[in-house]
Amino acid sequence: MTYVIAQPCVDVLDRSCVDECPVDCIYEGERMLYIHPDECVDCGACEPACPEEAIFYEDDVPEEWSAFTDANVDFFDELGSPGGAASVGATGYDVPLVANLPPQNQD
Repeated sequence: MTYVIAQPCVDVLDRSCVDECPVDCIYEGERMLYIHPDECVDCGACEPACPEEAIFYEDDVPEEWSAFTDANVDFFDELGSPGGAASVGATGYDVPLVANLPPQNQD
């Protein structure tokens, strides 16, 4: 099991969770952040750090955002497991689910 970042992160990219992650497993896409399912150690430090309340334990993802569980896995299909987000930086891409969403959280 792992943690999942869901739709409230889209177009926000707050990064508070990145600062709290002890294993550097939160990667940056163009419009949202993604947790690497194989690098996450399930410590939970990221969840309370997120001001958007966008991070959930895999079994607790609300039904309306269940597709984001697969999205967090699919994001790493090409990237693989580089062993740390800091060395990768912003990737400049998102999974189709996120890339095709209309702009979010625009005030």
